[in-house]
Amino acid sequence: MSETQSSLSPARQGAIASVIRSPSLLLRESLAGVITALALIPEVISFSVIAGVDPKVSLIASVVLCLAMSVLGGRPAMVTAAAGSVALVIGPMVHQHGVAYILPAVVLAGIIQILFGLSGMARLMRFIPQAVMTGFVNALGILIFFAQVPHFWSRSPLVIGLFVLTLLIVLWVPRFTRSIPSPLIAIVLLTIFTMTTGQLMPTVGDEGSMGGGMPGFSDLLVPLDLHTLSIIWPCALSIAFVGLMESLLTAKLVDDLTATTSNKHRESAGLGIANILAGFYGGIAGCAMIGQTIVNVEMGRARSRISTLAAGVVLLLLVTALSEVMAKIPMAVLAGIMVIVALKTFSWHSIRPTALKSTPWPETGVMMITVAATVTTGNLAIGVLAGVIAMAIVPHRVKRHYRLKAEKSSPAQEK
Repeated sequence: MSETQSSLSPARQGAIASVIRSPSLLLRESLAGVITALALIPEVISFSVIAGVDPKVSLIASVVLCLAMSVLGGRPAMVTAAAGSVALVIGPMVHQHGVAYILPAVVLAGIIQILFGLSGMARLMRFIPQAVMTGFVNALGILIFFAQVPHFWSRSPLVIGLFVLTLLIVLWVPRFTRSIPSPLIAIVLLTIFTMTTGQLMPTVGDEGSMGGGMPGFSDLLVPLDLHTLSIIWPCALSIAFVGLMESLLTAKLVDDLTATTSNKHRESAGLGIANILAGFYGGIAGCAMIGQTIVNVEMGRARSRISTLAAGVVLLLLVTALSEVMAKIPMAVLAGIMVIVALKTFSWHSIRPTALKSTPWPETGVMMITVAATVTTGNLAIGVLAGVIAMAIVPHRVKRHYRLKAEKSSPAQEK
């Protein structure tokens, strides 16, 4: 880190004016945005398949979400795009009634999120226990890891070799240089290798349609009447609250990682506006993408809105003008990067024997329930809800007893 960067506080490094005045910070934020955009592509495509919508449309909707939240969001450097948790919610409605109901459902969800932010209800997220937060983070690490397994678990020596080489580049390059993010080096070098040698292997293009060009605005194809409302309101409520929960939990996690604060009310209202805009492009609603946020904040060391703005612009270029180049990126390389993200996301401290011994068993139990519920359902919102309920039903006297016990044992441990 340069002298200019090291002299700035975390909050100053996240200020747009400070980034623009410092060429090294501007380069860092821009490169972080590049690797974030590349990390978004395979997940957005796979989530669009779950939701039953065109992958190209979801990619454009992700561009809209990313760019809009760069300006409207309350948490700088947090990445927002079409997300898996929202796809799980919207999928059943699309399969039963058709894609025509996506637009009104997403617009209604956006209005609910705006009202949530303006009414100040985002402060309720402060009451989520730390044990639930730890379970949320650990479950996410597990889900990210297992989502990558199909992309590198192969009988092909080339696929395994590219995966291992990606891990080595991403882990070893930072020991020699930090001016260029190591994931970006891995993607560029290994993509050039596969393209120039003519190797046949799974690529981003195999995941979905990569045709260039911009789609137009979506037309409202269903009447705005009580029948439509009866179909969309359960889905819209679910989209609104699942998206808000995941975004606000991710914002809290980034606050802790960067030692800065964020505006949760602005994040809620901004997400609602961004989702309404994305809905008009036919895309599913979105929320914070925690895996890609970790790529941006941890691997790219991004701290400002410039990084997510760059991610949105780069994703737009990749989807339109550079779609053929994007389609050539090997999935094994992106899988290698996301495996490292999974390992960085997981809270290894929470499962160390010393930590387990000093942590009250009700908190450990709540953490494990959160992990189990999230991993089995694949839905972070359900996992968090299960954890909160589990913590609520633990008798107050039990929690108080173990809290006092932990406080008494801590001085002895220090000696």
